[in-house]
Amino acid sequence: MHSAIIIGGGRMGTLIKAALLADGDFEVLGIYDIDNAGELHEIAPAAEIAFDFSHATALPAVLAYVMRTRAALVSGTTGFSEDDRAAIARLGALAPVVHASNYSLGVAVLKHLAAEAAATLGDFDIEIVEMHHNQKADAPSGTAKLLLEAVDPEGACAVANGRAGMVGVRPPREIGMHALRGGTVAGVHEVHFFGADEEVTLAHRATSRQIFVAGAVAAAKRLLGREPGFYTFDDLMF
Repeated sequence: MHSAIIIGGGRMGTLIKAALLADGDFEVLGIYDIDNAGELHEIAPAAEIAFDFSHATALPAVLAYVMRTRAALVSGTTGFSEDDRAAIARLGALAPVVHASNYSLGVAVLKHLAAEAAATLGDFDIEIVEMHHNQKADAPSGTAKLLLEAVDPEGACAVANGRAGMVGVRPPREIGMHALRGGTVAGVHEVHFFGADEEVTLAHRATSRQIFVAGAVAAAKRLLGREPGFYTFDDLMF
């Protein structure tokens, strides 16, 4: 049986705990949130693996825990800066680490399809739309940013985060990013390719967070036993 801790006591943390206990191969040693995150620095027990689905502000405590215990890390927290992501990647020198904005296998496939479509439909206009529940704090979503990297890997295009006012004619090398928030939407991501007289749309719709939980647990099982290093979800699942 593998030992685990969960960082983040919200919806995802609660669902991951239930999934780990139902799996039967994991023992949950503790859940750490705003009120007790400081324990990660010195007091929290050493587990084989840590699941972080908390908030970007908890990153110092997460880093301290992995550096102290050498626990494998499954990180699904979003809203990180470039420096934050670099700090997570550096943990790969000490332990096996995976960070993904989205642990859905379907989204991973969407990313590959979007990259292929962008390469093939070179002169089409591209717009990315994401929709989430009204409690999501960051925008655009981490998954939308992942899709942006897929369709524009060199970062050559300007990004328009929504449009308002007299914006003028749409520049040919611009990608629109649009964030919708409302209700209890688990997550919808669409990549639209607009050409002359035709449109191609690729979309993924999540009906519950359980798909992300299942992906995170599956990634954890593949991460355990790996050599220290920084892995992507694609590295582990494909």
